[in-house]
Amino acid sequence: METDLNDYTIIKEGEAEVLMHKKNQVFFNKAQVNNRDMSIAVLRAFISKRKQEHEAMLSKRARSSGKVPEKDVSETSKEETHTENGEDNGKTNGEHKVTSQDGPKEAAKIAYESARRELKPPRVLEALSASGLRALRYAREVEGIGQVVALDNDPASVEACQRNIKFNGLMSTSKVESHLTDARVHMLSHPKEFDVVDLDPYGAPSIFLDSAVQSVADGGLLMCTATDMAVLCGANGEVCYSKYGSYPLKGKYCHEMALRILLASIESHANRYKRYIVPVLSVQMDFYVRVFVRVYTSASAMKNTPLKLSYVYQCIGCDSFHLQSVGRSLPKNNSVRYLPGVGPVVPQDCTHCGKKYNMGGPIWSAPMHDQEWVTSILSGVKSMKGRYPAYDRICAVLTTISEELLDVPLFLSLHSLSATLKCTSPSAALFRSAVINANYRVSGSHVNPLGIKTDAPMEVIWDIMRCWVKNHPIKPQSPDHPGSVILSKEPSHQADFSRHVGSLSKAQTKKVARFLPNPEKHWGPKIRAGRTITSKHVSLLGHEAVNGHLNGNHKEEEDEEEDPEEDIIEDEPDLKRQKTAAEDIASTS
Repeated sequence: METDLNDYTIIKEGEAEVLMHKKNQVFFNKAQVNNRDMSIAVLRAFISKRKQEHEAMLSKRARSSGKVPEKDVSETSKEETHTENGEDNGKTNGEHKVTSQDGPKEAAKIAYESARRELKPPRVLEALSASGLRALRYAREVEGIGQVVALDNDPASVEACQRNIKFNGLMSTSKVESHLTDARVHMLSHPKEFDVVDLDPYGAPSIFLDSAVQSVADGGLLMCTATDMAVLCGANGEVCYSKYGSYPLKGKYCHEMALRILLASIESHANRYKRYIVPVLSVQMDFYVRVFVRVYTSASAMKNTPLKLSYVYQCIGCDSFHLQSVGRSLPKNNSVRYLPGVGPVVPQDCTHCGKKYNMGGPIWSAPMHDQEWVTSILSGVKSMKGRYPAYDRICAVLTTISEELLDVPLFLSLHSLSATLKCTSPSAALFRSAVINANYRVSGSHVNPLGIKTDAPMEVIWDIMRCWVKNHPIKPQSPDHPGSVILSKEPSHQADFSRHVGSLSKAQTKKVARFLPNPEKHWGPKIRAGRTITSKHVSLLGHEAVNGHLNGNHKEEEDEEEDPEEDIIEDEPDLKRQKTAAEDIASTS
């Protein structure tokens, strides 16, 4: 395949380089460097964890048989090493016929080593590869990885991926393969064959979930991205329900709810095949949500799914929210009995402000992170700082996640509480101190700098705010206003705002950055590959970038007839409105 480098721009990210055509034929988004770096960090942790689990399983099996002492295991490992190097020691292809003279001890050692050889390097499937940058980075940067299969149903993307594979040298050509096919068909025709499946579509991943959960091996890792945040955050609730089977709510916690809706949807697809998921990391970053879950098969464990799902009741007046579990369990003799959840958990009218409730969900209400995994991933990132182009950002996100309360779904917004009461907002440290002094737990959220996770009931939260308003009086409001109704009641709990040592997180105490600004303007989703760039894309690419692109096209195609209004962007009177739209898109991070 001959390539004229003058028609391409070389983009280097990590240890991989890709050739991007100047006509935008294949989608590439610079902002996804955070996504790719986070995925590599999780993939490294998964490979390490996978080896540990396999060794633990073998050790347990050896101890249960009681016939393979550690010394014999090490000696057998040495013999196996010679065999792999070509010294068969009288065996053929690693096989050994057990004779009566070998005895049960020798048979146990052979069985041990046979099981040990079963752990092969993990196979990775990138279902939507586009330029192949992600697959190339996996192959070049993740130690111990096996074959990486990159799929796409766009001929231009597959051609670009194959070109980039050759451009990256022998290591890439030996590990990465690209195919022109529908990812859903490929995953359905390869059930439980991939240790890692990566879904990163342009938009919603919902159409790929059913086939993805079937192609992941038991204990494998499914990595899934959703960029349709407007749908997941409540702008089109009916569309979200049709795609994910959950109804979203427009609360301050909408981005975390988007994560939990995606997890609930993946669990729903997995349950159809007697499988279930265990989340290890769930991230809202930039303009998308990204979840990392392990997939297992167990008909009995699948029965616990209703215990992990909840409906959300959100007051339309004061934004108070309550969760109602879909199911519950009761011990019965030596077994467990599963029953529907008890409800309703709220009356018809809000007990705080008297308004009605909106109901959303179901959402994933179980922990969406594994603390052990988060700690391992974070330590791995710090130990390999120079190998992550987006080190600062992913380290900040992981640090914040490591301090979240795992068993508290959704969060409160301090500014939203204050806006309801029309009062000045207490500092986060003071509010957290009041919650801790009331003997409840509290933490921040990686989704929102102003988010506060706590296991304190809403009655205590509003009592704290009532006490705050007493010390910081406000102007009288309409008696029908939700804030007036809340403040008309005397607090049953007297808040203590004295500073508590736990009001600041460890990261804040050490002055570690947790929320970083975007590295450049217009940091967000880009337009689809192959689309003509016009003045309407100012909000995505920026005034200067679009202007330069159109001028460049005009020079290259000056012989062709074009609309003169699209050749250059003039200083339009509504530029301020366009700039605001660009900032809104960028602010999704």
